[in-house]
Amino acid sequence: MKIAVIPARGGSKRIPRKNVKDFCGKPMIAWSIGAAQTSGLFDHIIVSTDDAEIAEAAKTWGAEVPFMRPLELSNDYVGTRAVTKHALEWAMAAYGNIAYVCTIYATAPFIKATDLSDGLALMVESGKSLAFTVTGFSYPIQRALRITETHGVAMFQPEHRMTRSQDLEPAYHDAGQFYWAKAEAIMQGIPTFSEDAAPLILPHFQVQDIDTEDDWLRAELMFRAWGNLPETGKRGG
Repeated sequence: MKIAVIPARGGSKRIPRKNVKDFCGKPMIAWSIGAAQTSGLFDHIIVSTDDAEIAEAAKTWGAEVPFMRPLELSNDYVGTRAVTKHALEWAMAAYGNIAYVCTIYATAPFIKATDLSDGLALMVESGKSLAFTVTGFSYPIQRALRITETHGVAMFQPEHRMTRSQDLEPAYHDAGQFYWAKAEAIMQGIPTFSEDAAPLILPHFQVQDIDTEDDWLRAELMFRAWGNLPETGKRGG
């Protein structure tokens, strides 16, 4: 059995109510639910939330909200892994054996159903315990600059000042979209950033953090300009 877990608490500070705020015609969370539905991969799509409005929106768009997240897992300092583990433990008790769990961010409208499928295939074929999305930095990190105490400029790695870009090792960062894992990897606490994880590389245009109002505006512009939009699921009955 495979489950999706979408963490979506109600206490967003920088963009109030962002999980249910309208994004290009639908509540933001609806896009993640739709990608999970369209993939056809999951026996259950579970939204973990502490918020009644988010719970209602999630059910309207076809996800399950079989429990309300406890308060101790709903503050600013609780990580996604703890929320996933709680949902997985609940699902194992309710549904039986779970082989794989995919944590999907509620604010990731650029997720494609095909990427969810590719992530699972990558994890299985590589023999790794986890797989998640990454994208490359658009500029070599070896040439990063810092502002000095005297308001001058210095390189973090001055030894690479004259190194050609093509000779520098590529660097990547977490794309913040979804995380596949074997159920036992979650239960055992195997870290995501490790040799046990396989990276699914995404193009830059498919990745956008949405933490500020500027991020939100940029994401909407990108989304509308992107011709190959993700397919979406249908409203629940």
